[in-house]
Amino acid sequence: MPSSFEPSPFTPTPQGVRVRVRLTPKASADRIDGVRADAAGGVALKVAVTAVPEDGRANAALIALLAKAWRVPKTAITLVAGAGNRNKTLLVAGDPQGLLPILLGALESPRRG
Repeated sequence: MPSSFEPSPFTPTPQGVRVRVRLTPKASADRIDGVRADAAGGVALKVAVTAVPEDGRANAALIALLAKAWRVPKTAITLVAGAGNRNKTLLVAGDPQGLLPILLGALESPRRG
C-alpha cells in the first residue's frame, strides 16, 4: 500500500473511497491505464472507454468498467463531480479499509473490458 506521502487517486472517506479519474472516451478499447499526474501535483486514475461522451454513455461505461475490475456492484459507484468533464471524482461506497486493497490491486494488474 502506498505511503501517506505518495500521491494516490484514492482518498478514504467515512462513506467509502473517493477516486479521481481522467477519462478518455471514444478509445479503441475499454481499459484502466494506471495513474497519471496532473498539473496541480495530484494524480488521477487514467481510464479509457469506447463509449461516446453523449447522454452520459461514457460515464456509464466508466462505472461499468470499474465495477467489473473492482468486483463491486455498479450501484456502489457514484459520480460525484465532473459529469461533463474528462476529470471526474467518483465515490465507491463501502468500508474504506476493505476497499483500498481491492482498488490498489487493480492498479497492479490493469484490466481490459
